[in-house]
Amino acid sequence: MKRKINLMSHLVAGYPTDEKAFIAAKALVDGGADILEIQLPFSDPSADGPAIQSACTQVLKRGYKTKDGLSFISQLHKTFPDLKIYLMSYASLVYTPGIQEFCKKASEAGISGMIIPDLPFDFDEGLTKACKENNMINIPVAAPSMSKERLKKMANAGFPYIYAALRTGITGTDTVIEKSTLEFLQKVSAGGSKIYGGFGISNGEQSKVLCNYVDGIVAGSVFVRIITENQNDDSALYQKVKEKAQELCEIN
Repeated sequence: MKRKINLMSHLVAGYPTDEKAFIAAKALVDGGADILEIQLPFSDPSADGPAIQSACTQVLKRGYKTKDGLSFISQLHKTFPDLKIYLMSYASLVYTPGIQEFCKKASEAGISGMIIPDLPFDFDEGLTKACKENNMINIPVAAPSMSKERLKKMANAGFPYIYAALRTGITGTDTVIEKSTLEFLQKVSAGGSKIYGGFGISNGEQSKVLCNYVDGIVAGSVFVRIITENQNDDSALYQKVKEKAQELCEIN
């Protein structure tokens, strides 16, 4: 009998087009994804591997702007009104227009959570406060490279959710889940926050190992690669994205 684990699936807004990204989003939802994490394309990412970097570059070459990404998210929210949508971006895109103003627009687009990996949880320029004021949550990112003291401080800071990066470095290569990985997850969850575990998740075996340690898994590059490989065949794109989502969230 199969069990279900929550899946947060990552997409780059507008990649390779808004229409094809929407097909991918529908496939993810139909495949069992509980959360769509939509990334605003960014020119100089600090955590993204080659697949996501390349996707961002291609979208930006079209002149894609933040307002286009928010419009895409708004369309998703109207189509899937009961689905959680989190926005993933980098600090400069959020800070430049003003964090309060950005959060207001994000909330209006249907976003319920923000993941900004290069804004430290305790020096976030007012992001957590602005999220609360606009009925969203800020989801900080914990990494294995953090000191014990800092990790403990984050774990006990009262965040509803924390995104635990399962290894240091960039996304895109498969992560080997070791004893130290699971110990790290236990430390992140020690203060009562629910945990999303991601970075290098690409198969159901990883989901099976993680299911008792996280509230949900996060997968991104694996979907971006599938979209890239099938961007000229809408039917194959839909089917393969859906199948991969099912593999990741339905555990034997």
